[in-house]
Amino acid sequence: MTTPHLITILGLGRMGDAIATRLAAQGRDVVGWTRSGRTSDAVRTTGDAHEAVAKADLVLLALFDGPACRQVLDDVRDSLRPDTIVLNTSTIAPAEASQLARHLGPSYVHAPLLGSVPAAAAGALQILAAAEHDALDRVRPVLEALGTVRRVDDAATAAALKLIANSSLAGAVLALRDALRQADALGLPRAKVLDVLELGQLGGLVARKRPFLAGQSAPAMAEFTIGALAKDMALLAAASNTPLRSAADLADPTADPEADIAVAATVPAVEDTVLEPLRAYIRGHATGDPTHFHDAFLPTAHIEGIRDGAFVSWRLEEYCALFDGRPAADEPTRFRRIDAIDVHGTVATATMTLSHGANTFTDIFLLVRVDDGWRIANKAYHRHS
Repeated sequence: MTTPHLITILGLGRMGDAIATRLAAQGRDVVGWTRSGRTSDAVRTTGDAHEAVAKADLVLLALFDGPACRQVLDDVRDSLRPDTIVLNTSTIAPAEASQLARHLGPSYVHAPLLGSVPAAAAGALQILAAAEHDALDRVRPVLEALGTVRRVDDAATAAALKLIANSSLAGAVLALRDALRQADALGLPRAKVLDVLELGQLGGLVARKRPFLAGQSAPAMAEFTIGALAKDMALLAAASNTPLRSAADLADPTADPEADIAVAATVPAVEDTVLEPLRAYIRGHATGDPTHFHDAFLPTAHIEGIRDGAFVSWRLEEYCALFDGRPAADEPTRFRRIDAIDVHGTVATATMTLSHGANTFTDIFLLVRVDDGWRIANKAYHRHS
């Protein structure tokens, strides 16, 4: 096994700089380059990418996405020595990883990293490495300086597994967001809420981010940004060709994409103005008074679904005619809840569950923001008998 002598790191963002710092502290000869011209306090840097790779035994990529990897590699490829190993730690799509592996052949190692800046600094990363045996043997000492190496069959699988791992992180961030929003709605003290959350499945995330979540400090320099995690979830949604709620939820326009993921957990709930037509709709069912439906819906709205085995599409006035102005006899046993609402600028979608006696309904709403506030444009429903 031959340990690389000169390591060139292309990309000195948060993770790239942490990797460079760790390897330099381990006594390795490291030089860095970055497209932005950013320098590092830990290693020497150069502004010339060709110069950075020309003498390198190992070129390590720590770039934001697949297009960046392709652009940089296309630019420096003629300067790479035939025996230089390219080690790509970037989080990219499975198809992009496969393409790079085919393009570079046996000199390519795809090794996405599980863990953020503190783990890189401590040499505690989990590394999903896909490569031919000879290439992996050559880079193993470098990888083991960064963490634990887990061999994976091929580059696409390594890239896909990294996206799946980040999906669980996105889910945890959004679960924490929901928990904090509900706790605030219930008027619970934030400190007590965080105490309890630390005891559960979100404990590690809450413990790491607690000073910010408790309002004791401003967000620190991001270990993992909202923008990077949202990018990864968009890649996963595209690669799997299946819906992924977190891809849209993390890309909330009110959150700075360069902020730490902890900030995404504190994005406020939707404004009450979006909920007002849904609450008016609930009042209409609770009282039987169709006036509330006029407050909730646009005059042009339609209410659609299957009734007695046939599809119906009621205009608003036809729907209102179903109500006689009195609550249902079993109203005390009925309940309604707003399950989800997603706002996209001037439109929104919402889902509601209604339990009415022997029947449970799922209502799906399309809402539009008009001059005098939000209104329901259309409703479709499903009856669960």
